Amino acid sequence: MDRSGAEPPYRRIVAEIQRRIGAGELRPGDRVPSTRQITAEWGVAMATATKVLTALREAGLVRAVPGVGTVVAEPEPQAPPAARSGRRRTVRDSDPGLTSERVVRTAIEVADAEGFAALSMRRVAVRLGVGTMALYRHVPSRDELVALMVEEVLDEEPLPDTPPPGWRAQLELITRMRWAVFRRHPWMHQTMSLTRPMLSPRGMTQTDWAMRAVDGLGLDVSTMFYVAVSIAGFVHGLAANLVWELDAEQESGLTDEEWMANQDSTLSDIFASGAMPMLARLAEIDLEFDLDRMFEFGLRRMLDGLAVFIEGGGVEGGGVEGGRLDGGRGVDGGRGVEDGRPAGA
Repeated sequence: MDRSGAEPPYRRIVAEIQRRIGAGELRPGDRVPSTRQITAEWGVAMATATKVLTALREAGLVRAVPGVGTVVAEPEPQAPPAARSGRRRTVRDSDPGLTSERVVRTAIEVADAEGFAALSMRRVAVRLGVGTMALYRHVPSRDELVALMVEEVLDEEPLPDTPPPGWRAQLELITRMRWAVFRRHPWMHQTMSLTRPMLSPRGMTQTDWAMRAVDGLGLDVSTMFYVAVSIAGFVHGLAANLVWELDAEQESGLTDEEWMANQDSTLSDIFASGAMPMLARLAEIDLEFDLDRMFEFGLRRMLDGLAVFIEGGGVEGGGVEGGRLDGGRGVDGGRGVEDGRPAGA
């Protein structure tokens, strides 16, 4: 209830969609109303409509299917009735080969295919063909399951025993490793926070490794930490778009290229107005814009900036004051750097 005592609108909508599912009006595999359909039918904001679908996913009633949208989830498999011996049936695995490793890998498959919001113990159990309670014998909670998923995914990109020479090569390596993980598993973005991080042993090892990359360059330990977190934050921020990209494709059934193609006429009208001359110039060239290119551009520029910062003595001699590098030197017109030294220096 809200402060006025009225039931929040999203709960009323959730209840109605639950009713339709229970009555068989919406069957397993059928698409449920999209966010746009919910806003139109119930006259609510897009944020409320999104909250409706999130609540239905968390309840295990719906799941997201790439290229299709949000559909009614399959009912959980029912265990066979107890034998008529009069003995009470105990809860046990319907699959004797069920292990915590299988549970974790299956949960990763669910999150990869359907998004983090679709992940629930019930959904994983359905995919494994066991009762939900069977999972709790191997993983005590959803939070613990997510923690194990994060460790498993981070282990896909192990850090080398011997780092490459030079701080720049080391930071570039770990940043590319992180981007590769987010690329394969976009949902990872939703499990990680810079201000309240999950205490992930492998994640903490990565931060420590990044700090050691810039150790011995005249930076104090707090500055080394800020360098490591800034690099991680760059990847984390860009990875948010991978989540939005996946959600939008599932919701609309259109790829980014197909969606942009549908906007051609609208964009042409906007550019023809002359109000946005710089953006209009993009229409005159064959611009290849994707997140991987943004990653490459941003990574190089961030390392270029760190090179200037380190060359200036870091916090002691060339720190950042008032939002600009001391002396206003900036990065030299795209010349780039080599292992911390401006090219040609």
